[in-house]
Amino acid sequence: MHPTRWRRSTHLAIGIGVLALVVVVVAAAALLTGAHRGNSAQIPDPPVAVAKPGVVPVDDSAPVPTVAGLSAALAPPLADPDLGVITGRVTDAATGAQLWQQGADVPMQPASTNKMLTTAAALLTLDRDERVTTKVVAADQSAHPGVVVLVGGGDPTLSAAPPGRDTWYPGAARISDLADQIRRSGMKTNAVLVDTSLFTGPDMAPGWDPADIEGGDIAPIDPVMIDGGRTQPTTLDSKRSLTPALDAGRALAGALGVDPGTVTIAPGPASGKELASVESAPLIELLRQMMSESDNVMAESIAREVAAEMQRPQSFTGAVDAVTSRLSSAGVNMRGASLVDSSGLSVLDRLTATTLDDVVGEAAGPDQPELRPLVDLLPVAGGSGTLSDRFLDPDTSRGAAGWLRAKTGSLTATNALAGVVTDQGGRVLTFALISNGAGQTGRTAIDTLAATLRSCGCGS
Repeated sequence: MHPTRWRRSTHLAIGIGVLALVVVVVAAAALLTGAHRGNSAQIPDPPVAVAKPGVVPVDDSAPVPTVAGLSAALAPPLADPDLGVITGRVTDAATGAQLWQQGADVPMQPASTNKMLTTAAALLTLDRDERVTTKVVAADQSAHPGVVVLVGGGDPTLSAAPPGRDTWYPGAARISDLADQIRRSGMKTNAVLVDTSLFTGPDMAPGWDPADIEGGDIAPIDPVMIDGGRTQPTTLDSKRSLTPALDAGRALAGALGVDPGTVTIAPGPASGKELASVESAPLIELLRQMMSESDNVMAESIAREVAAEMQRPQSFTGAVDAVTSRLSSAGVNMRGASLVDSSGLSVLDRLTATTLDDVVGEAAGPDQPELRPLVDLLPVAGGSGTLSDRFLDPDTSRGAAGWLRAKTGSLTATNALAGVVTDQGGRVLTFALISNGAGQTGRTAIDTLAATLRSCGCGS
């Protein structure tokens, strides 16, 4: 684990509505009259606990926080020196009216809130049911008899787990299925190559720390890898591999009874007869997993799908260009954006609170229905993903647990949150907060600031 990075911990999935969720559980103990041993009286079945989740619609007449009231409420938490340099913006979701801002147009290091842009561009560009295909083709058998080529299609979730064993990514395609199909094709395999030609350019972005491979935050971005490059496939903090594409080829070779040590990268694109293929989970599920766990490898892979759809190179530069161009055309204010990756891991990335709040606002507002799933993909305060262990302290959470949803961003001395919250008056607000140069309690400080939006009685 990298000592200077925040790491994820508990992972509890909870369903929640776009605006607010009220769950009522009705339960009763069984009436066990005459239930002692040997009593012949009939014992009634115990009542069944019934959960009734429901999306509670917000009232359009709920009071909008006043600019003065919100500023006054935010002033005390903003005074915490451990916030370092803090910028932000708060907007009324229904009208798009700005209610508060501080340095909102100053470019800041966004950390993983950058993934909001990747998700939004994917929802605007791709079919949410789209799947990524990984295939195996036969090499030229006259020149290379018995050689098969594993062709990377851009799916980092392909798993080497045997049939029946859980994978890190639910619904992932499996190496074992590819091997079974190859055997059924009648091909007698004696060597495996790996085609990585789909992605171009460097496999590590500028501003990435190579130590984060060992720390488990990233792997070199190849168009085929197994279990996101994890060396311990079902372990949260597993370190990642330095050679993810070769690892995938070696896993296939092992499944086919071929010496894994002979696997090499193909010299160019493969175009032989297809012997086998498998598909990833649908895009919407990949986005859900990526946003919940803030998966950097998956973010970079999905951004390359956007690049391919928009006729850009499937590289770091091409993906950034595709994502930012698509959002700009959708009306998101991209001024000040300077990105070198699509995950936010690079220390060179810069975004403004205005851009992040614009993305959330477009998702929560009425004009971009394709973006609405983004709100549902955000972790829930005190409930799911990277917020499962936050907003739980009653002294600082101010009732925000369950009412606030946000994408987190955490790097050394950087903390960010961007999302939606329903305030005490029933008004839905969007917000983006970015803290750079934060102190030791900076993450708690930014959580307290965001929680104030829930507790504020700032309505007119």
